[in-house]
Amino acid sequence: MLTKHLLSLIPAGLLVQQILPSPELLTIVVAPREPWAACPACDKPSWRVHSRYDRILNDLPWQGQPVRLRVQARRFRCVEPECPRLTFAERLANSAPPAARRTGRLDDLQRHLGLAAGGEVGSRLAARLAMPVSADTLLRMARRTGAAPQSRSLVRVLAVDEWAWRRGRRYGTVLADLERDRVVDLLPDRSAESLAAWLKANPGIAVVARDRAGVYADGVRQGAPDAVEVTDRWHLLRNLGDAVHAAAERHHAGARRIAREVMQQPGVPSSSPAAVGARPGAAWRPSAAARARRQGRFEEAARLHAAGASLSAISRQLGADRKTLRQWLRAGAMPFWRQPRRGSVLDPYCDHLERRWTEGRHNAARLWRELAALGFSGRDAIVRSWATERRRTERNRTRAPRTADGKPWRPPSGRRVARLLMAVSRTLSRPDRTSVAKLLEEVPALAATAAAAKRLEGVLRKKNDETQADVLAVAERTHLSNFVAELRKDITACPASGSMRHLRRVEKRRISGSP
Repeated sequence: MLTKHLLSLIPAGLLVQQILPSPELLTIVVAPREPWAACPACDKPSWRVHSRYDRILNDLPWQGQPVRLRVQARRFRCVEPECPRLTFAERLANSAPPAARRTGRLDDLQRHLGLAAGGEVGSRLAARLAMPVSADTLLRMARRTGAAPQSRSLVRVLAVDEWAWRRGRRYGTVLADLERDRVVDLLPDRSAESLAAWLKANPGIAVVARDRAGVYADGVRQGAPDAVEVTDRWHLLRNLGDAVHAAAERHHAGARRIAREVMQQPGVPSSSPAAVGARPGAAWRPSAAARARRQGRFEEAARLHAAGASLSAISRQLGADRKTLRQWLRAGAMPFWRQPRRGSVLDPYCDHLERRWTEGRHNAARLWRELAALGFSGRDAIVRSWATERRRTERNRTRAPRTADGKPWRPPSGRRVARLLMAVSRTLSRPDRTSVAKLLEEVPALAATAAAAKRLEGVLRKKNDETQADVLAVAERTHLSNFVAELRKDITACPASGSMRHLRRVEKRRISGSP
């Protein structure tokens, strides 16, 4: 009697044979209704069964429980003598496509979930809805949905930016219609030729918002010479920041020395992020072996340079890029890379861990069980990693450089020095303010560069009334000369704020499926 009530709940064409409930899963054994099947090659019906096998299909959940259909499928012999197929597996056309592992209705629901919520969010939501699926599978299902054909001839305001096939290695080009908030095309590479070809095939574009990449500038001039080019302010400010960073790297050794002297002065608080890492176990710790190898290569490069060897010869001998060698030699020391810390699922529980660790509870498994009772959803390996890093920090604490109040000290990275140079003085902590003032006093060239960069930033943000030509003339006599030279080549493109920020919002909405 129960199975008759279930007929309307299972896919059409299947007959319920048995129900196997369990606490985690509901398994329903079903079989095809028809005693025959048509050959997919010749379309002739056959009643001759060759063999039987079980086919597993995931289906829509029932009352909050995942459902799995165990289909007692059959393989038939083809009765047509001229047919090239001797045997064939029966198709479940009304239930699932060939070789599928989920029913068509579940596939459709999960695909729409992926389009609406994206991969990771959709996967977590699907698990709560009792139809678990991985984030990668959701993305593959979403990609199968072909986009509706759209007319590109109506694009008037086009945004051009890069996207990464593999970050740092291979890039493509994304094109978006800023008037309609939609991505119109993806180009497989980042070249002037491909962009110019696309623009020629899609005439009528009046405005092109782009970054300052030379390939995009050339592509726009070749493909749409009459279009107005707009360089967005975000990329100009980022390029300016990179130029200041390169200038700071030239004097990185002096910046580290000054920061260390300031932090070791009595009475100086050690709360500056430049001087003190985050809580124990969370700070980035470079590999000593890798850093020693880089230090050895730097010392060898410095020795060869002092002996009169050219950068090309040093590059061939050490196998290092010439730009890297030039950066090292200008700085007078090997740069210290320090990556910013990323958020962790463990962050809300760090205070509890620190308190228990101080109380002498150093067993990672026991700590993980305590966190699980508090709602922690991460794996025990995360807590073990935290405990390992905590022990390493305690062992190395006595060997690390110290501030005046005895806390660990870490030198500022070149990127952080650049940020301090560009920051408003009143927003800095007292140690940072003292370090910056002393650095600018000892290195007049860096002081001139920082002053010119702030004036140029004010012009780009329209916060002062100085003319662009006057500020560029001053910046040209500082370490920003290369940036100014590149900017002069691109001076015809008028800076505008918001263009690429708008494009990035369009890209994110397209990926996440938000309206």
